[in-house]
Amino acid sequence: MTRIALSGSKKPSMDLPNTSSTAIQTQQRVGFIGLGAMGGPIARHLCAAGFHVSGYDVKPEALQRLLEAGGHATETAAGAATNADLLVVMVVNGEQAETVLFGQGSAAAMPAGATVILSSTLPPAQAEAIAARLEAMGLLMLDAPVSGGVTGAEAGTLTVIASGPNAAFEVAEAAFRAFSSRVYRVGHRAGQGSTVKLVNQLLTATHIALTAEALALGTRAGVDPALLCEVVSNSAGRSFQFEKRAPRMIAGDHTPQSRVDIFLKDLSIALETAGTLKAPVPIASAAHQVFTMAAAAGLGQSSDTEVLRVYEAFGALDIADAARRPKV
Repeated sequence: MTRIALSGSKKPSMDLPNTSSTAIQTQQRVGFIGLGAMGGPIARHLCAAGFHVSGYDVKPEALQRLLEAGGHATETAAGAATNADLLVVMVVNGEQAETVLFGQGSAAAMPAGATVILSSTLPPAQAEAIAARLEAMGLLMLDAPVSGGVTGAEAGTLTVIASGPNAAFEVAEAAFRAFSSRVYRVGHRAGQGSTVKLVNQLLTATHIALTAEALALGTRAGVDPALLCEVVSNSAGRSFQFEKRAPRMIAGDHTPQSRVDIFLKDLSIALETAGTLKAPVPIASAAHQVFTMAAAAGLGQSSDTEVLRVYEAFGALDIADAARRPKV
């Protein structure tokens, strides 16, 4: 396997400089499956960094964007994996990951000793099972979900939350540098990365639901939602998700960056895992119900900020309209 020339620190767990705009001289071949809102920008950063990227997606427009970025499009998932040193799998869930790896032959197409970077959000037990199947085929795997959303993917500043063997980290380090600003090594076995990610998603989704709840409560009490947003953003009640989502909710800007269904899935994983561990998660369970209500109202494919509609419906509110009213 070609050795990768890296600039800067080679520590396996560190803050990483963003090198997405700096070409890395390498012949490392990267297969990429799942070129959507997250995967597409990541693949393009890998192309810009000098990797030989072969990608597959069910959507022709996603393949076209990869071609325009200098990558190579394949007609099958197995085609993207053929002769790849690394295969990045960025699909929606664990079932899709198993399908592309085993049902569609991607794992079988990889050379012995190659590494799979599994970046889908899935139950820890499923990540462990997939890693075991790959190991039996002579392949390595990093359980490596990411955080930072579409904004981080486009900027090349994602946080990688990864677990797996040292040999896999050594192969993947240069690729991680191309699209992330931080890589956290959270363990040596698959499942540990997914565990940390589900905790992060539990917090994220709960904060989004609480943001909608707080805005609805304040607005129903007659407070200007824009003023409420400003005060909370400069007070102890603020959170990253409040600061990011509240202004968009108030402006009526529900351009999708992540979807209701995504957080409903992630909360379901968290609750399932908590049940297995007999760990109480009452607040996450309440947030799960809020996202379930939004999905039941037909908002599953809409922006996660649309959970606000649940509170508006029950409170006879229109928060964006309230923010636009003349101030007395």
